[in-house]
Amino acid sequence: MAVLTAAKAGSRSASRFWTVRRRDNLVGYLLIAPQLAGSVLFVLLPLALVGWFSLNEWNVLAGTFEYVGLDNYARLAADPALRDSLTATAIFSAGLVTLNLTLALLLAVLLNQKLRGTVVFRALFFSPVLVSLVAWTIVWQFLLQPNGGINALFGGGPNWLRGSGTAMLSVIVVQVIKNVGLNMVLFLAALQGVPKQLYEAAQLDGAGAWTRFRRITVPLISPTILLTSIITVVGSLQVFAQIAVLTQGGPGTSTTVLVYYLYQQAFPFHHFGYGATISVLLFLIVGALTLVQWRMRRKWVHLET
Repeated sequence: MAVLTAAKAGSRSASRFWTVRRRDNLVGYLLIAPQLAGSVLFVLLPLALVGWFSLNEWNVLAGTFEYVGLDNYARLAADPALRDSLTATAIFSAGLVTLNLTLALLLAVLLNQKLRGTVVFRALFFSPVLVSLVAWTIVWQFLLQPNGGINALFGGGPNWLRGSGTAMLSVIVVQVIKNVGLNMVLFLAALQGVPKQLYEAAQLDGAGAWTRFRRITVPLISPTILLTSIITVVGSLQVFAQIAVLTQGGPGTSTTVLVYYLYQQAFPFHHFGYGATISVLLFLIVGALTLVQWRMRRKWVHLET
């Protein structure tokens, strides 16, 4: 009898503990557990390991792993090649972001018109996004050779990938053509959400096309502009395959962007600790630029206060 009474008391206690709210919370935790585990294993843990490796000098060939403290960071601050790499990264990012966003918005405005063939052109401009990055870059490497497709078509031209004034421009243009379709689709979706009545009312008031674009279109799609700018800036700072295939960082160090310099230090030169230190710097740059864009949204993004 005492055992039965104790069992009933335990059952009542368990039922009081497992309330509806706690059961719902448990279901929610179980549903996010796979994503949370993946984030910990593949994001947070690698970030922590990179921070630890940056405090050590790891030579795989010699089999040594030596704690050096902040020596790698001191070397980073005094590295003259790093300044060249940061300059190349800034040039590439500025050119890519400016051309990509401008061209994507222009294409979206044009393809938002009710004209014959717009569906075909939308698919045409978006199709490079679906192509393998390495395959796309290899094709453009052939097209940009001194005797390749473009120069052969026009009967001559510069050495696009080896000229000091054309190598960076070539890489930027190749990347813009590859990814402009993604931002175009995002802008196109935003444009289709702008109420037509606003354009009609503005047109009745005598507003021209440029005024309607500046006063109606840009403010109402400004959240999408923020999203695409963040995505494009972060992507521009992570470019690697295009540089590795097209220019290998040359001529000289004119296209040696930060990620490619990181690769050179970590793998060909086997300075894994220093490469991890450059990774930390890249992480801080990406985080800082993203934070700046996010904080500045209050000044120009519509409905942000």
